[in-house]
Amino acid sequence: MHRTLEIRVLVLVAGIALLQGCAAVVGTGAVGAAGVAGVATATDRRSTGTVVDDEVIELKAMAALRRNTDIAPASHVNATSYNGILLLTGETPNEEMRGRITGLVEKIDKVRRVQNELAIAAPSSMLSRSSDAVITAKIKTALGRHSFEIAARTKVVTENGVVYLLGLVRRGEADVSTGIARKIGGVQRVVKLFEYID
Repeated sequence: MHRTLEIRVLVLVAGIALLQGCAAVVGTGAVGAAGVAGVATATDRRSTGTVVDDEVIELKAMAALRRNTDIAPASHVNATSYNGILLLTGETPNEEMRGRITGLVEKIDKVRRVQNELAIAAPSSMLSRSSDAVITAKIKTALGRHSFEIAARTKVVTENGVVYLLGLVRRGEADVSTGIARKIGGVQRVVKLFEYID
């Protein structure tokens, strides 16, 4: 398990290094997947190290939950880290297990805070998860139409129609993202978990 995690981290670090190199391509007007990825990396307000830390936190959180044989089959948990804030979404059967999940992941290195948004419920259906993925994609597309920079700086997570927005943003950017997300069909509620830089 540890060896697999090490390999994933090395691949991730190499990928981020390559993406940062793509920012120069964007400056010359080149267009394509590499160029877009370069712009996304260039506009992210997190440092490269923090981006890597967030990816590692997510991998470690999911590995810790999978190792816990009584939590994994009874719960559906997604772990999303942004700037050291670890968002937990999904479903778990009771408060005791919800608390245990928080206890498992809050010990992970570089986690500054755990935002536990797990619902006390049976695991969601694949249909519900597919609907959430569509909502997330629609929001990201709408954000991109308005401003690529805001889209690149806003992390969107959807769970059972509830949209969570994360990012290092200015208050005006947060207002724009929130307003756009609220207009998307299927969105039940928008929860702002932004960190403000102004």
